[in-house]
Amino acid sequence: MIVNNIRLVLEQEVVAGSLEIRDGRIASFSDSPSALPGALDGDNGYLLPGLVELHTDNLDKCFTPRPKVDWPAHSAMSSHDAQMVASGITTVLDAIGVGDVRDGGHRLENLTKMIEAIQVSTRRGLNRADHRLHLRCELPHSTTLPLFETLLATPELSLVSLMDHSPGQRQYASLEMYRLYYQGKYHLNDAEMDAYERDQRALAARYSTPNRNAIAQLCRARGIPLASHDDATRAHVAESHAVGTHIAEFPTTQEAARASRECGMQVLMGAPNIVRGGSHSGNVAAATLAAEGLLDILSSDYYPASLLDAVFRLVDDARNTLTLPQAVALVTRNPARAIGLNDRGAIAEGLRADLVLAHTEHGHAHVRHVWSQGRQVF
Repeated sequence: MIVNNIRLVLEQEVVAGSLEIRDGRIASFSDSPSALPGALDGDNGYLLPGLVELHTDNLDKCFTPRPKVDWPAHSAMSSHDAQMVASGITTVLDAIGVGDVRDGGHRLENLTKMIEAIQVSTRRGLNRADHRLHLRCELPHSTTLPLFETLLATPELSLVSLMDHSPGQRQYASLEMYRLYYQGKYHLNDAEMDAYERDQRALAARYSTPNRNAIAQLCRARGIPLASHDDATRAHVAESHAVGTHIAEFPTTQEAARASRECGMQVLMGAPNIVRGGSHSGNVAAATLAAEGLLDILSSDYYPASLLDAVFRLVDDARNTLTLPQAVALVTRNPARAIGLNDRGAIAEGLRADLVLAHTEHGHAHVRHVWSQGRQVF
């Protein structure tokens, strides 16, 4: 198949031309239009590598679209997959929580069901995107390590992140923000919230450090990439680096982002942070890190369509000097390389034909077509 009349977003430049797909791979591309009949007219759109998503909890939302509502697994997985490809995402690491910040949380209940849904749909060839597994390990919890040990050999496991959402540090350095979020989430009165906060502090004191060290050691032994989560200080970053972390997920301060980079860790931030113009938690803005040259990877986190949108917003942001190829690398080549996927993430001969045809209209980016291994899936 040939895609004609396109602007190819290559690793260093944008070139007008055409591209040929053969046997699921990029066979060739040219800086001139193809004269062969039957080529797809790209209508002068941008042809990008398929987007690579390392951290999304969208599958969790599809399984529990409302509190106390459990959706059938096949339907939930199908809907999630459709949202991914419609957003231009062709490789997705579905982030699933191991351990929970509150006993009985639906993430813990859905753990096995979601992993099985990924495996069954993949085995049956039902997915349009390439789905893999990201285990988000909530460290201050008694069940986290034993649960993780049972899942360690899961073939789809491609990334593990170490999280600690206990009060008074990292994402919740502000106790006011912590109480506002969890009191609303769990519908607690003031006395119940006080008890909950005390319990979480006690759990963190008992489990966070031993769980961090044990899980990191298991990941190092198996060569599984490891990510930190919400590091806020140089001390947090040093702790993450010491256990072998390669990716710094959502550092909450510029200090932590800079320290992560100095340690050789790649900095991952949320695309919604770019789209909304800042962090909803009051933490450092992703655009600020981009302007300082401290941003390596973007993740859609909780809103799949934000990934492509953020790319073009960064390029249009006068505070940044990112070119379109550099911004595209944040959602393609960089995340792919961070987890060892060297067969995708760029437009180059021989790589997987995971591609996105996008147009910009009225100041917004729109996905026109998506290919996964050369098969049109949107």
